[in-house]
Amino acid sequence: MPTDLAIAIGASGVLGSAIYQEFTKDPSFEVKGLSHSSPRDDLTKIDLLDAHATETVIASFKPDWIIHCAAERRPDVASQVSPTPLNLHLLDTPDACAHISTPKNPDLAQRLNAEVPKTLADLSEKHDFILVYISTDYVFDGTSPPYEVDATPNPVNFYGKTKLEGELAIRQARGDGAKGQRISLRVPVLYGPAPKNSDTAINILVDIVKDQSGKTYKMDHFATRFPTNTVDIASFLHRLILNKPRDPLSTSFSSRAKKLPSILHYSAAEPFTKYEICLIFSKILSLPHDHIIPDAEEPKGEAAVSRPRNCMLSTKVIDDVLQMDVEAGLFEEWWTTYLAG
Repeated sequence: MPTDLAIAIGASGVLGSAIYQEFTKDPSFEVKGLSHSSPRDDLTKIDLLDAHATETVIASFKPDWIIHCAAERRPDVASQVSPTPLNLHLLDTPDACAHISTPKNPDLAQRLNAEVPKTLADLSEKHDFILVYISTDYVFDGTSPPYEVDATPNPVNFYGKTKLEGELAIRQARGDGAKGQRISLRVPVLYGPAPKNSDTAINILVDIVKDQSGKTYKMDHFATRFPTNTVDIASFLHRLILNKPRDPLSTSFSSRAKKLPSILHYSAAEPFTKYEICLIFSKILSLPHDHIIPDAEEPKGEAAVSRPRNCMLSTKVIDDVLQMDVEAGLFEEWWTTYLAG
């Protein structure tokens, strides 16, 4: 089997780095990592907001696959106009750092979440690679779970709206299907190995549990989340590409790889509120949690970013159409091992 060239965009982020590491372990892949905010010696710097520069980088590598993880994934950051200049900051976790006071920049979110995918979709047809666009469960309003891949999206916050625009952009860019397949992979809130706990909306809860200074925290006990490990998503994508059947008679790479569904859902199955997650961390760390106050009230007020109550993603397409196992690990089991290390 010939070596495939896979590119992870946003490879310094939490999800992108997990994908980059997963594929570099497999000698049947040549892997390139692209990053803007935190370039390293093993990553190539890219400015996704510069379409010409983006094409130059991608054309130089001639990829077979691109997994696009880079986005502004913090709903609170995207929610309000800010006069501050654009500052490209790539995170790979929905609502990461949402509790931190951060300059809010909807213009950046619009460009990064909606316009960049259109650029990549056009390039996928021109340069014949398969594009996997990481999207979110926040394209749904959270009122009618579980959501199948063909459920009607109805995002309730600006972040979800821009991610849906990105999905529509890659769908509308689709030509006759001969070249440049494009797939939207929707995922829920993420956790996993990260340089800083503040890099994800789940990991940061560890720091809150550890804060025994006397400060109190009001913690969401309203919205049901399905936290999913970035390592599991990376493994799924690896298995997906390895298992993808091919037509050896085709001269085009992306048409040689037979069609995948245009939308996929990947999610762990365990439901938690953020307060319940704090209780798990409290148990693992053997720390009291009296300073964390459950808040079961629905978010209200003009200053609040609207958050869906339950956006559970159905994984039936993975199970029934692709005939693959989700293989998502257990939340408490993974954290027990991770925190012990």
